[in-house]
Amino acid sequence: MDNNQKTEENKFLAFLKKKDIEISAKRYGIDALGAMALGLFASLLIGTILKAIGMIPGLSVFTEIGGYAQAVAGPAMAVAIAHALKAPPLVMYSSLTVGYAANSLGQAGGPLAVLFIAVIAVEFGKLVSKETKVDILVTPFVTVVIGGLLSKFLAPAIGILVGYLSNFIGWATTQQPFVMGVLVSVIIGMALTLPISSAAICAALGLSGMQVYNAAGALVPLDYNGLALAGGAAIAGCCAQMVGFAVMSFRENKVGGLISQGIGTSMLQMPNIVKNPRIWIPPTVVSAITGPIATCVFKMRMYDVAINSGMGTCGLLGPIGIMLGWFGGQYPDTVKAFDWIGLILICFVIPAVLTPLIGYFFRKIGWIKENDLKLD
Repeated sequence: MDNNQKTEENKFLAFLKKKDIEISAKRYGIDALGAMALGLFASLLIGTILKAIGMIPGLSVFTEIGGYAQAVAGPAMAVAIAHALKAPPLVMYSSLTVGYAANSLGQAGGPLAVLFIAVIAVEFGKLVSKETKVDILVTPFVTVVIGGLLSKFLAPAIGILVGYLSNFIGWATTQQPFVMGVLVSVIIGMALTLPISSAAICAALGLSGMQVYNAAGALVPLDYNGLALAGGAAIAGCCAQMVGFAVMSFRENKVGGLISQGIGTSMLQMPNIVKNPRIWIPPTVVSAITGPIATCVFKMRMYDVAINSGMGTCGLLGPIGIMLGWFGGQYPDTVKAFDWIGLILICFVIPAVLTPLIGYFFRKIGWIKENDLKLD
C-alpha cells in the first residue's frame, strides 16, 4: 500500500469517526439488539399487556389502546435502534418509515428484518447527515430510500429464512423434546444474562404458538405446537437464570438483590461472571434441567407474543405470557391444575431450590468465594 492509499484510508476512517460510525459486534450485536428489544417492550409487549387488561369487564378501552401500541412495533424498534446508533434527529425520525416497512414486509421475521435493515439505513443516513446545504431533504431521502429498497427486496427473504428456521426448531422440538428442551433453555437463558437481548432473539425466531399474519393479512404457515414448546423451554431457561442468581446470591445482596435480579435482570451478574465464570454454572445447570421438564413433563407452551418467551421473570412477563396464552383465545387445551403446578415449579420453585444448593456445593469446594456474587 503506497502513501496515497494510506492517506485516503486514514481520511475515510477519520470521516467514520466524525460520523460516529463504529463497525463492531458491540455496536450492532449488543447496543442495537438491546435497543430493539426496548422498542418491542414499549410497543408490542405493553400493547399485549394492555389488551389483556382490556379483557376485564368494564375496561375494554385498554384493548383499543393496546392495539395502537402493537401496531407501531416496527417504527418503535427502528427508532430505538437509531437512538442506540447515536443517529442525528433527521435520521432517527426517518427510521420510523424504515421500521414500518421492514416489519410489515418481513412477515414472521419482522423483528430481525428491522434490526438488519434499520442498522444499514441509519448508518447511510448518518453518512450524509449535515453534509449538504439541503440536509432537510437529503438525509431523510437517503435514509428512507435505502431502508425502503432493502425492505422491499430483502425483508421478505429474511421472513422466509426465519420461517424455515422457526419451522425447524418447532419440528425438532416435537421430534426430540428432551434434547431441544435442554438446548433452547440453556441457550436462551444464557442470552438473557449476556449483554444481548434474549427477548429480541425469541421475537426474531417466533418462539410462540401464536398465529402470525403477514402485511397482506394472510396466515404465515409455521409449526405452532413445536414453536410453542420451544417458547416454554425458553421461559424455563430465562427463569432459571434470574430466579437462580437472585436466590443464590441472597447471602451477599439481601432483599434488594433478590428483587433486582429476580424481577429485573440477571445481567447484573455479568461483571462477576467475567471475574469468576464458575458462578454461572449453577443456574445454567438448572436451566438444562427445567427445560426438558417443561417440554417433556408439563408440555409448557407459549401461546402469547414470542417476546415473552425471552423475558423470564422480568416483570413476571414470562409467566404472565403463558397465562395470557391460556386465556387469550389461541391456547388449544383446557387449562388444568397440572398446568398451574408446572408453571410454578418451572418458573419459580425448582430454580429457587436447586440453584442455591449447587451454589452451596461450589462454595464448599472453593469455586465460589465470599462476595463473588456481590452486586456493585
